[in-house]
Order: sequence, then structure tokens, then C-alpha cells
Amino acid sequence: MLRRDLGVVLAALLPVLAWDAGGLDLPLERLLGGPEGFAWRSHWLTSTVLHQGGRALAWVAVALLALNVLRPLLGCRLTRGERLRWLLVTLAVFAVVPLVKDGSATSCPWSLAEFGGSASYVSHWRWGVGDGGPGRCFPSGHATAAAAFFTGWFALRRRHPRGARRWLAATLALTALLGAAQMLRGAHYLSHVLWAAWLCWAMAAATAPRPALQPAYTGSP
Repeated sequence: MLRRDLGVVLAALLPVLAWDAGGLDLPLERLLGGPEGFAWRSHWLTSTVLHQGGRALAWVAVALLALNVLRPLLGCRLTRGERLRWLLVTLAVFAVVPLVKDGSATSCPWSLAEFGGSASYVSHWRWGVGDGGPGRCFPSGHATAAAAFFTGWFALRRRHPRGARRWLAATLALTALLGAAQMLRGAHYLSHVLWAAWLCWAMAAATAPRPALQPAYTGSP
């Protein structure tokens, strides 16, 4: 299972690297904004519902995982130790992207001069090279509000495979939705969303419970 997980991590990395190599971030954002900025930046749907609401939904989900440790609300076939691990790993995954963002000199699209800001475009690969803007925009922190919950797939897949598939589908859909909203607002490039999702998946896969390390299910919470 470890080998399979590693294979998926590496396979998922290929399209992310391909998008970066294509240099299509800025051309895509030019389709969404212009000198006057981004029309969807302050729209109630993208700003209030999907940005603020998405963040609130993430914390509600974390609270449910915390309650799940005390009483099996989710993944009822998991032991208490497994449910605690699920919560702690999720919190750890949440911390990965902010740590990377703190070291990034890349600014958000809405900070670029051609979109009404003052920065110039600099690839996020040019670490330490300032673009004249505030930086700290790569990768997408908001996409992490959904992508951090990839941990649910790894926590549930052995004992509750159907639930794991549904959890994964919902997590992927929410990651895409929240990421798209931030792109429409000019808050992130597509590469920012893709890298955030990949980092969360890789972290969740690296810390996933392995069958050999799991105790046999006894039926008790």
C-alpha cells in the first residue's frame, strides 16, 4: 500500500509540473481580470459564500473531527486512537501550506500592476526574488481549507471504503470550487491551487495509517 500511495503522489505531481512548465498562469488570469481589477473580487458569491464561508466550513469540519474522537460520529468503525490520529494528521496538513507561504516572495494576481496593483509577475520558482508586491501568496491557503481533508480518504479507506470514496469525491469537489473562486477573485493562480492540493495529498499520504500498523477491529469505539 505504501508503494501504491507513493505512485499516486508521483503521478499527481506530473500534471502540476506540466502546468508550471506551460507558463499559463498569467494568461489564464488575464481572461479573468484586467486593468480595472477582477470583477469577482468582492462579489458576494466568491467573497462571502465561497471565501469566508469556505473557511468557516473547514473549522466546522475540524470541530466535527474533534467530537468524533470523543464519540464516533464519523467513521464509526475506527477505534478512538484511529479517530484521534485522523484529527491530528488533518491539523498537521493544515499547517503545511502556511509554512510554505511564509517563505514565498510571490504576490497574488490582484497585486500585479496590470491588474491595478504595483507588482510585476515573478514565477513562484524564483525563491527570494521580490516582485514589488506583498508576497506570501504561494501556494493557495484557501484551497487548503478543503484539501487538508484528503486525510479522510486515508483514514477511512480500509474499514469503510464506500465512505472513503464519497469523502474523497467531496473533498476534491470542494478543493476545485474554493480554488476556482480564489482565481476568479484574482487571489491566486491555478498553479497555487494545484500545488496546495498536491502538498496536502502528499502530506496525507506520507502520514497515512498502514494496515500492518493497525490493530484488528474489535467492534468497540
